Amino acid sequence: MEQAKSLFNKFIVDKTDKTGIQFFRYIFVGGTAAAVDIGSLYVFTSVFDIHYLVSAALAFTLGIATNYFISIKWVFKSTGNLKKEVTLFVAIGVGGLILNELIMLGLVDGLNIFYMAAKLVSTAIVMIWNFGMRKKFVFND
Repeated sequence: MEQAKSLFNKFIVDKTDKTGIQFFRYIFVGGTAAAVDIGSLYVFTSVFDIHYLVSAALAFTLGIATNYFISIKWVFKSTGNLKKEVTLFVAIGVGGLILNELIMLGLVDGLNIFYMAAKLVSTAIVMIWNFGMRKKFVFND
């Protein structure tokens, strides 16, 4: 029982700088942010009839904000330099947004894939990009 508690704390509770555990947590953070992103995309596009690329940008921004706040509380140790941290986090997010938009454009307009299916593909690719870049440039020790 003590071993299970220790394992639980290692993966869920304790702050860590171990990349594998951080990535494990980031999958859940990314999943939550993706749910905000994808849900918002659907609402903006299908309910409010906003063009899918504009909707994707707005939704992506909401997802990034969700990702940042959960990431600094659960995944990464803050550097203590909030201005630099947020600036780099947002800059990497903008890179992810550009990647997201290009993937969406290529899949929807280029290959005629339904925009929600294209978003799932884009989300997986951008999640890996974001984790790697944030680990290396924002929350490096």
